[in-house]
Amino acid sequence: MLGVMAADTVGLAALTEALQDGPLPGAVDKALDLFDGLEGRLIVAGVGKSGLVGRKLAATFSSTGTPACFVHPAEASHGDLGMISGNDVVLLVSWSGETRELSDILQYARRFGVPVISITSVATSSLARSSDVALVLPRVPEACPHNLAPTTSTLLQMALGDALALTLLRERGFSEENFRDFHPGGKLGAALTPVSDIMITGDRMPLVRPDTPLIDALGEISKKSLGICGVCGPDGSLAGVITDGDIRRYLESRSEGTMKATLWEAKADRLMTPGSIVLEPAHLSARALHVLQSNKIAAAFAINAGRPVGVVTLNRLLTLGVA
Repeated sequence: MLGVMAADTVGLAALTEALQDGPLPGAVDKALDLFDGLEGRLIVAGVGKSGLVGRKLAATFSSTGTPACFVHPAEASHGDLGMISGNDVVLLVSWSGETRELSDILQYARRFGVPVISITSVATSSLARSSDVALVLPRVPEACPHNLAPTTSTLLQMALGDALALTLLRERGFSEENFRDFHPGGKLGAALTPVSDIMITGDRMPLVRPDTPLIDALGEISKKSLGICGVCGPDGSLAGVITDGDIRRYLESRSEGTMKATLWEAKADRLMTPGSIVLEPAHLSARALHVLQSNKIAAAFAINAGRPVGVVTLNRLLTLGVA
């Protein structure tokens, strides 16, 4: 297995070198220019393992802001060529550049002036020579010990296609919010849900004033069962927070006095942690999870204009499937 991984590593190193020198960087720039002017869809086609790579790339482009679809070459020859319009760009994937099944799509694109980008490994192949832009990958051996099964070749095709999609994502300013619109389901959908959609709001938020006795602050924490309590100033802004851990540590430090006196003598502003970690309602749940975990806290308030509008807990994020 290590030998296979080593072969793939060599292949990726060759791709990295090719992207830094030679004709490939210029071809990539030309391809990006075609993508930038794309008014229709990206039509991706390939056969065999290259076809499977093409299906995946079409899905990646679509989910990152570039409308794309995969057209099977055999189906294209029996009517699906009608899916290709003059506003589209065609991306053909073939390691050898001599895949006969792609000829009908290629001829159709040439006839109607549809730009063609190819991903291949042979600059002199029929496909490369017939393309508007030929992205020629380094001709590296397959990880297969017989140099037959498409392994390293498909890895390089996938890597280059993904790099193009992510470059377009960055250039178009495709945001986390845009990504959320395309991925509403599953764990990814949960991770991309805004904090405003999952935070605990209204009367369920545990809030007290700075002069609230500690015993009442403890009661608020217990009643709302979130392990945290916000301390709000006269203007409603969040001055700090108190956690059940803060109260426990305070009681331990006052063990010489009676419990009743200890709970009544202290006020909320004495125990609160000012300048606490806060979230914004527009933050994605994945970012909220990162904030809580990286700061080793179990809950945080979401604020708007300095005022608390909700609470997000680590337990709630994990229960919803955010990861």
